[in-house]
Amino acid sequence: MSLALALALISWIIVGGPASAQGTAAGALVTTEWLEKNLDQPKLRVLEVSVEPGLFERGHIPGAQNVVWHTDLVETTDRDIARPEKFQALARRLGIDRDSTIVLYGDNNNWFAAWGAWVLAQYGLVDNVKLLDGGRKKWEAEKRPLDTRTAEVAPSNFTVAAAQLGLRARLADVVAVAKGDRKAKILDIRSPDEFSGKIIAPAGFQELAIRAGHIPTSVNVPWARAVNPDGSFKSVAELKKIYAEVGVDGSQPIITTCRIGERSSHTWFLLTRLLGYEAANYDGSWTEYGNAVGVPIANLAGTVWGGK
Repeated sequence: MSLALALALISWIIVGGPASAQGTAAGALVTTEWLEKNLDQPKLRVLEVSVEPGLFERGHIPGAQNVVWHTDLVETTDRDIARPEKFQALARRLGIDRDSTIVLYGDNNNWFAAWGAWVLAQYGLVDNVKLLDGGRKKWEAEKRPLDTRTAEVAPSNFTVAAAQLGLRARLADVVAVAKGDRKAKILDIRSPDEFSGKIIAPAGFQELAIRAGHIPTSVNVPWARAVNPDGSFKSVAELKKIYAEVGVDGSQPIITTCRIGERSSHTWFLLTRLLGYEAANYDGSWTEYGNAVGVPIANLAGTVWGGK
């Protein structure tokens, strides 16, 4: 056995999964190098959660399985995450057990891979769920192998646990903060133009809200400030500094929010898994809040209804 392989196996045994790319959070992240070397681990499950149709079929990380965020991870007729029975069926199909190490990755800067990590965490899969640091973008940029074959895994006997409600914020929660009835930091990770109300949605995205602006008392740190040019997360020291500048330092609970909850999942992941802060993701986000009746909003651009 080579020294490199021996060290990798020791790391696997000690932390119950891969070592973190940054040496933090007991393996919240895995590097592209580590993953390529450990694709044959029997307890490893690699899941791609991408947005672009057909991307997985054109080529994916060898052994990866495809998870479609808008059908597998949600209820298709209700705006809700997958209910326990649906999630259990998915986990069994993917061969996931409580002792599996699950690595998620995807396109769009790992937004929906992070959404997947957030959904899995609600059903008790937290410490054994990892993100591939840099996601599909970094894997492809480094010209690592892709495969078109469908992975074959034995179904598991996974038994779902009750959802951990503390990881999810609801409309009533953010309204309570906006009105000063609850202590928490609302962290809006949309672009400055979305936050100010200059636009409702980024260019090329459907406008799903009637009004523009943000939740009162919220602070704005666009998600992209947290990553390097290759899509990997910045160091823990850099991340702590970025968020401390707006008063987000872990001293009180945090609620992350964006447009539909996917970009904010990315920030939720780094806050909870890399920095160890207490945070919940508001997946209703501006699509819900900007359409709600009788809730306060802040609009710095004077475009509450999308126009002067």
